[in-house]
Amino acid sequence: MDLSALLVPAAVVGGLGLLTSLRILFEYERGVIFRLGKLTRAKGPGLIFLVPFGVERMRKMDLRIVALDIAPQDTITKDNVSVRVNAVVYFRVADPTKAVIEIEDYYFATSQLAQTTLRSVIGQSELDELLAERERINEVVREIIDEGTDQWGIEVTGVEIKDIDLPQEMKRAMARQAEAERERRGKVIAAEGEYQASMKLVAAAEIMERFPVALQLRFLQTVVEIAAENNSTTIFPIPIELFRPILERDAGSTDRKATARALKFAAESMVEALPEGGDRAAIEAAARKMIGMSASATEEQKEAVPAKQPEERDDER
Repeated sequence: MDLSALLVPAAVVGGLGLLTSLRILFEYERGVIFRLGKLTRAKGPGLIFLVPFGVERMRKMDLRIVALDIAPQDTITKDNVSVRVNAVVYFRVADPTKAVIEIEDYYFATSQLAQTTLRSVIGQSELDELLAERERINEVVREIIDEGTDQWGIEVTGVEIKDIDLPQEMKRAMARQAEAERERRGKVIAAEGEYQASMKLVAAAEIMERFPVALQLRFLQTVVEIAAENNSTTIFPIPIELFRPILERDAGSTDRKATARALKFAAESMVEALPEGGDRAAIEAAARKMIGMSASATEEQKEAVPAKQPEERDDER
């Protein structure tokens, strides 16, 4: 028998066996190797060699993070409110050997564990906690799922509750509650504003009590504001308190002309301060009336003084 006739088929068989024993794994992949059905170890990434002719077999595992969508779960909270919650779980294969040996289908098992854990945690929480403390509930669910999947070689990196669907009755009740809370805040803010304004008014009143001229300046400012509205006729009262400093200054004097001149000067000052559009005739009439009242008061003071003098002389005697 020719030796070359045996070498050629052997070389062909050896070349085919070599080609079938070579595997290339990406950076995010690992290969779990079984030799005659017995686990050896996980290999990769890169080029790996397997014993040909079915002696060693490989199962490829992906180590990238998987986003698992949890179907909406109907559950009841601790305060007996029916809600529908759905979430998403992020996990990855941390130990490819355990993921192959310990569990048949780690993807399906992780999904079922996530659903039951989510329903359990929601049932132990009240609705207000579920809405306000979502981050804490996410962390609790993640820790429970991660603890359950750790023996499978699965690492849970995160859990996020996507949506919480409430009944329509509960949504309307929450809307009424929010509206009532907004009204309460508005009333509290308005009351606080009134309190602060009253404190400022008290301080202003104390200043005007010490300085009566400030009241006159404030009155003139009000007149200017009224005249700015382009009114054809402006009617406003003139309190006698505006002229009290002038009357008190001239109370000791018996000169009627001096008092009249002072009142006249005050009336002219008010007329000059009146802006355009104001009722100048009304101001002048009020000023003349005040001058007449002051003159009458001065006459009464003159008559009262001599009446008291004889009594004082009798007392002296």
